[in-house]
Amino acid sequence: MAHWRTVLDQMVRDRRSALVAYACLFVVDRRDAEDLVHEALVRTFARPRVVTDPHAAEGYVRQAIRTVYLDQARRRRTRQEKAHLLDPGGPVPPADDAATASADVGAALALLTPRERACVVLRYFDDLPVADVAAALQISEGATKRYLADGTRKLRTTLGVDPADPGHSSVDVHLGRSRS
Repeated sequence: MAHWRTVLDQMVRDRRSALVAYACLFVVDRRDAEDLVHEALVRTFARPRVVTDPHAAEGYVRQAIRTVYLDQARRRRTRQEKAHLLDPGGPVPPADDAATASADVGAALALLTPRERACVVLRYFDDLPVADVAAALQISEGATKRYLADGTRKLRTTLGVDPADPGHSSVDVHLGRSRS
């Protein structure tokens, strides 16, 4: 067995659940998250790589998860925008059903646009600086800051967090991180 296959086997055995949990930040359903991880693994290891460390391989797979998620969201949006060309009398596809879900972080994240969600996850869950988020998503820092501002505002509204509320004085509105 090639060395990259050994690394892949070890990474999947040891880090699969962490990768699925990471993918759950992007998609609502766990089965969709598992599909996202599988697609990312296929994209990452479809060609033999010179990767000798499972930790480095996980970084490649996490990047692939983000890329696959954004690609799927782009295709879905294009399909929805062009659906009227195929069936002009048909119903318009419904908006994201997550708007009716309970107001928890997962459901709140589901309400964000794909770019907002990717920026928020990378910034606040992966704890990357804005410059690194911009580089990872291949967008400008200004666009990243805009997506973060819009996403954070939507999360505050959805989760009912008011930064002026004294009851939230010890909690940063950025997804519950403490200010200590």
